[in-house]
Amino acid sequence: MPQSLANIYIHLIFSTKERFPFLSRQVRPDLHAYMATVLANLNSPAVLINSVADHVHILFNMGRTVTLAQAVEDVKKSSSKWIKTKGADLTTFAWQSGYGGFSVSESNVAKVANYIRNQEEHHRAKTFQEEYREFLAKHNIQYDERYVWD
Repeated sequence: MPQSLANIYIHLIFSTKERFPFLSRQVRPDLHAYMATVLANLNSPAVLINSVADHVHILFNMGRTVTLAQAVEDVKKSSSKWIKTKGADLTTFAWQSGYGGFSVSESNVAKVANYIRNQEEHHRAKTFQEEYREFLAKHNIQYDERYVWD
């Protein structure tokens, strides 16, 4: 087969360092747009990006020439540098060192996008840690609690 084709959707989740509530309602729309641009530059277009005060959910179509680790590194590094320029209260901003990347089938893209869209509602009843543990369990990912949080 001479042509390489792929259609891989990823639901990416990561938090601010120590889940500090850095992400105000004012900064979120510009942050999401910035992250979408970083992903677009990797030929990995964002389907939807949403966040709450302490973490981000990104649904994107991973480009066939980029690794998940590379996409995460570029998004986190670039957005961290960018956000630190957005106010005196953000100069100490940092993302957690880890992330969760979960595969999404084409048939579930709309469902995952809806979930991401409704983050504020989800987190009225559930913390980030509770949500993240549920994702790890749902995707059968073994982990050591001592190394998941920073």
